[in-house]
Amino acid sequence: VQLQASGGGLVQPGGSLRLSCTAPAHTFQVNNMGWYRQAPGKQRELVASIWKDGKNTYYAGSVKGRFTISRDSAKNSVSLQMNSLKPEDTAVYYCNVRPPLALYWGQGTLVTVSS
Repeated sequence: VQLQASGGGLVQPGGSLRLSCTAPAHTFQVNNMGWYRQAPGKQRELVASIWKDGKNTYYAGSVKGRFTISRDSAKNSVSLQMNSLKPEDTAVYYCNVRPPLALYWGQGTLVTVSS
């Protein structure tokens, strides 16, 4: 079952977007969840992750202080609030468990930061 991310779009530098992803209940409940991104010509990288208990988070240095990951146990969903977006944040964003599993890679959602 692929995990489908949504909420991407075109935004100006300094703007905000909120990405969302819903997972099957069992997948969500037993796994740490993560947001990943892949920019053109670059390898996919982990952007942020949240432990299954929701109490601990991790952020890549490039997004720390600007992005916030959260999870909603009632909806089996994980979100990524992205503020103060920069052109270098332009990428396709994916959600997956952490560590990621191949079967969960979906098509991702494109975030383009441009004026």
